[in-house]
Amino acid sequence: MTTELLTIRGIDTHVARYGNKQLPTIVMLHGFTGSTATWQQTIEVLAVDYHIVAVDLIGHGKTEAPETSTRYKMEEQVKDLYEILQKLEIKQPILLGYSMGGRVALGYTATYPEKVTGLILESSSPGLCTTEQQIARRTADSKLADRIEQQGMIEFVDFWQEIPLFHSQKKLSESQQQAVRSERLDQRPTGLANSLRGIGTGSQPSYWQTLEQLSLPVLLITGSEDEKFETIAQEMLKRLPNARHETIKDAGHAIHVEKPQQFATMIKSFLKTV
Repeated sequence: MTTELLTIRGIDTHVARYGNKQLPTIVMLHGFTGSTATWQQTIEVLAVDYHIVAVDLIGHGKTEAPETSTRYKMEEQVKDLYEILQKLEIKQPILLGYSMGGRVALGYTATYPEKVTGLILESSSPGLCTTEQQIARRTADSKLADRIEQQGMIEFVDFWQEIPLFHSQKKLSESQQQAVRSERLDQRPTGLANSLRGIGTGSQPSYWQTLEQLSLPVLLITGSEDEKFETIAQEMLKRLPNARHETIKDAGHAIHVEKPQQFATMIKSFLKTV
């Protein structure tokens, strides 16, 4: 593994690389409250056959957390990812994104479809369809952002780990649950609050209409216990010309954490077809 801090459009950005650089590249983008560390078990399986590049998105992990929320917008993060790949001389990677990272991966693919070989979206969405939904979500995210800044990380993480989206993680071992909690607690209030304001699902562009134009191979992975994202994936499947949807049994939102072996195996079999 090599880790480096790249200056990307004025922001110190942390990138970790694994495996042989001559192999096809998979770029991994974590979710909200995550970092490159979240992918560890997936990387162990995939780095044998692929060159892995894991990125700490803006405001997360060891990447800088600017004070201005507009710097976190989807358009900005897509430009950042473009610059990262230019600097690392990576031409046409496979993008793998989880939840928020999946939204960034889809945003990048919608902007530069010819620069992506394949797209893997874990528990992710193209944004919201209607203006009403977007406004409601922006209001909720803004309240949560204020709360993070006012109350600090411990109170926020106590609240966040109890939301229904993560109930299935109660089945993880004590040490696994502790690792997830530690990763969340390592974040900074400014980074998380500004992520919610800048690239929350209500703030980003809606890519529902763009899906029909994406002809590259796409794999949608969801957990059987994550009904909301199962439904979203089924709707996306109807619009994407070249997609598969796989469900992993007895898993919730963070499949790569709950069922890392099955998750990695599913990715490997998909990539054989790409």
